[in-house]
Amino acid sequence: MRMATGKSVRLDRIASNGMMVCVPIDHGLSSGPIQGLESIEKTILSIERGGATSILAQKGVFKSMKQSIKMGRIVHLSGSTEMSNFPDRKVQVGSVESAIRMGADAISIHVNVGSKDEHEMIEQLGRVADSCDEWGMPLIAMMYPPGESTGDSYDAKIVSHVARIGAELGADIVKTVYTGNAKSFAKVIESCPVPIVVAGGPKIKNDRDALQIVYDAIIAGAKGVTFGRTVFQHASPERMTRALSSIVLTGATVDEALKVSDDGREKG
Repeated sequence: MRMATGKSVRLDRIASNGMMVCVPIDHGLSSGPIQGLESIEKTILSIERGGATSILAQKGVFKSMKQSIKMGRIVHLSGSTEMSNFPDRKVQVGSVESAIRMGADAISIHVNVGSKDEHEMIEQLGRVADSCDEWGMPLIAMMYPPGESTGDSYDAKIVSHVARIGAELGADIVKTVYTGNAKSFAKVIESCPVPIVVAGGPKIKNDRDALQIVYDAIIAGAKGVTFGRTVFQHASPERMTRALSSIVLTGATVDEALKVSDDGREKG
């Protein structure tokens, strides 16, 4: 029987039986009120109706909400903007303590491995990991190979290294890019001692392609997905969230999930 610790209790709030369907909506800081996030609380409530296990946002979004939610709350501590001369340089914009005060269930931090500011972001990750351990707070490390000096960002060897950095520095869950097929991604998962969830990246063109990635990643051993634009820029974030959840949480096939996302018709 697993001992109930602060971390284990909170991990259960952001996942369901160890599986995560998380929708990141932290894009307002980096990109502004883009499509799907103009009315952010409306989008959050739609995602919750779709059955997501957790939502990931900057602290100000949670502070501004007028309605309560039952999903797990993941507060993102990294930030940069597209208007910067250095958009890949993520700086720390909050603390574990402040996130706890606003009722966070987990923390996330972003590292662009291979960027010229990698050393600063790795330092932030190590420091935040220590603070999370002190407070019993789960930490999700968003580990990205930006391609600036790493070559093919989707090569399994590179993604394995990137994921391993997150685990080595104390993350409880690593979020990273999908390598393109289940066989190569299984190698990434095998070489990482903590659970991996799949990043969504740019909006995926159609529902079938998105759901196929999710299905293949779960087959490979991923413990869930963190899809942002593919969900909140969907014609129905609620339906798309429900489709993702059907695969991750209940083992649906791609065809079964397509029926949930409105028969697989491409959304705007």
